[in-house]
Amino acid sequence: MHVLVAGGNGFIGSHLVPELLADDHEVTVLARNPDTDAVPDGVEAVSGDITAYDSIESAVAGHDAVVNLVALSPLFKPKGGDEMHDEVHRHGTENLVRAAEAGGVDRFLQLSALGADPDGATAYIRAKGQAEAHVTDSDLDWTIIRPSVVFGEGGEFVSFTKKLKGMFAPGVPIYPLPGGGKTRFQPIHVDDLVGMLAETLIDDAHVGETYELGGPENLTLREITNMVYDAEGKSITIVSVPMALAGVGLSVGGKIPGFPMGADQYRSLQFDNTTADNDIDAFGVEPGSLTTLGSYLAG
Repeated sequence: MHVLVAGGNGFIGSHLVPELLADDHEVTVLARNPDTDAVPDGVEAVSGDITAYDSIESAVAGHDAVVNLVALSPLFKPKGGDEMHDEVHRHGTENLVRAAEAGGVDRFLQLSALGADPDGATAYIRAKGQAEAHVTDSDLDWTIIRPSVVFGEGGEFVSFTKKLKGMFAPGVPIYPLPGGGKTRFQPIHVDDLVGMLAETLIDDAHVGETYELGGPENLTLREITNMVYDAEGKSITIVSVPMALAGVGLSVGGKIPGFPMGADQYRSLQFDNTTADNDIDAFGVEPGSLTTLGSYLAG
């Protein structure tokens, strides 16, 4: 199978591409500015911006499958403002689906997000939900994957906990967490995730399905923060910041150029990022076989 991976130079893409090669697929990486030095031997790298249809139309044509990994982080405020979520996630997906339909592509894999909802509470969640509608309304053999936060080599989730401390309490041994860090996550290791992504391309049982995927642990932000610092042999004292106060701080801070978070990130901390029913069993995967955050941090 000839697979085009949009966003193949990114965190998840850099793990998925070798997985696809190991499965004997031909792979093309599509990125705005592809890093050819980072692309494995035998992989073609092409330039294209999914927000600009004319730049991707010819690159997409002729492939058997397209994987859409292009995404902005929900953890940090995007350059250009929250409207960039709509531009990249919704409009970009619309363009990629259109190019796939016009270019004779059969299979389409969309990496979405837990809680994706056109009427959701954050710009990220709304755009992801609207993007899914473009996929499900298409004539393609589609699969949608909604993962919880993804961790692993090259990821940003672990460093996110440190950035929070830098914003709320730089240079002091206390760690204020919004709401006491009660927000729950279900972190999944990138290598566990990409194995399931790759399977969707070759098993027809996954066509027309939407899967919610998470790791083996349901952890609060407080627990995750303690694990990160414990792994580094550091001791911290976590104190709770009322959510309302954190909301004011992030909303005001978000208006300052260069400040990494804003009101959208505050809203995202008000709901959990966990699965209702983990769909890993659709891939024959047992929870005990998945990498835990603790084992990853222990190195």
